[in-house]
Amino acid sequence: MDPVTASLEAVLQRHAAVPPRGVVADYIPELACADPDDFAVAMASVHGSVYRAGDHEREFTIQSVSKPFVYALALADLGLDEVAEHVGFEPSGEPFNAISLEPGTGRPANPLINAGAIVTTSLIPGDAAQSFERIRAGLSAFAGRELELNEAVYRSEAATGDRNRALGFLTLSQGVLARPAEEACDIYFRQCSLMVTVADLAVMAGTLARGGVNPLTRTAVVDPEVAKIALSVMATCGMYDRSGEWMVRVGLPAKSGVGGGIAAVLPGEFGLGVYSPPLDAQGNSVRAMAVLQEMSSRLGLHVFAPPAGSRSPIAASEVVDDALTVRLRGELDFITAEQVSNHLLEQVVTRGIKRIEVDITHVTTVRAVAAELLRAVGIELRRHGLELMIEPAERIAAAAARVQKAPSVPFIGGPFATEPPTAQPSAVQPPG
Repeated sequence: MDPVTASLEAVLQRHAAVPPRGVVADYIPELACADPDDFAVAMASVHGSVYRAGDHEREFTIQSVSKPFVYALALADLGLDEVAEHVGFEPSGEPFNAISLEPGTGRPANPLINAGAIVTTSLIPGDAAQSFERIRAGLSAFAGRELELNEAVYRSEAATGDRNRALGFLTLSQGVLARPAEEACDIYFRQCSLMVTVADLAVMAGTLARGGVNPLTRTAVVDPEVAKIALSVMATCGMYDRSGEWMVRVGLPAKSGVGGGIAAVLPGEFGLGVYSPPLDAQGNSVRAMAVLQEMSSRLGLHVFAPPAGSRSPIAASEVVDDALTVRLRGELDFITAEQVSNHLLEQVVTRGIKRIEVDITHVTTVRAVAAELLRAVGIELRRHGLELMIEPAERIAAAAARVQKAPSVPFIGGPFATEPPTAQPSAVQPPG
């Protein structure tokens, strides 16, 4: 057994030893058939490795875990501006099925409560059949395999979904629902009735962790900006009226479902799926939350945890005559680019440097903030008659272009938009 799987098995065994608390959802009759002892966990790294433990072959319906992924599909199809006219971004602080509409606009508070999810589902283009197929195919692309509808659960949801229909008609009356209420709710019931395993949830979460690229199929399901927005909403709203406590105690963007699943994401590293049917009063799986809280605490997974130590991006630095050559490695983000910038300026002052060459051949990633900082260093050096050359130039130029192309999105209800900054000539020589 590999060490990751062994670690997942161990955490399951620790929590399986404690009798399950919570109650299996029964307001949708078919969900009451779930075995309360089912328990499984899976992890999917951004490199494409999937690890499983427990009852990982058990299929269950995705339910509300579908919501951030359908939101991502709506963003991909329509763009943030149009979607934001229909559904907001704010935590509701209320139960998942509460009436939570924004005064003045009529928008549901966010896309992860039922009212917001029904509105989001209504935005997916096409007639009812086309819209559901877009959702099914999109969620299948996130999972890396074809997901199938559980007809029995769908019929059970449709037969008992009067409150969701009421939310649909209420949002229709506010002008934010994009199709007839009965039709929107029917698509939503089908969406929630798609069958998944914990490994599917882990891969779906891993796709968001990798900026929208499925780690198994290497297919770009959504672009990185869409993945970023979906993760942001998961972080603030994904665990309903426990979202604040969740971020304090666990610190991972996550989404729960009343089928017993939770998908959680450590951006840039991996996705997690956990399954256990008994739920707390908020509709979140009790054991799944406990597993994720233990993993976050023991393994230091909280997204806001301080770094374990400093990173040096400088692999080598040497001066020959009056020329400085610096070879970099790893990822160039703000903190590493700041170290490089300080090093360059210090060498200029202390060593009488006239020419600087920075080799980024072995840099894995150049973030836009790093390109901007190095551009500013280049301008400063040029003022003193020095030349900064970065090779390969096209990599730094591509990162710099992302700075210039970044959109300015207005806040709904306020004139916060600004004109994008005027593009300035790059200080990096030779130009890309």
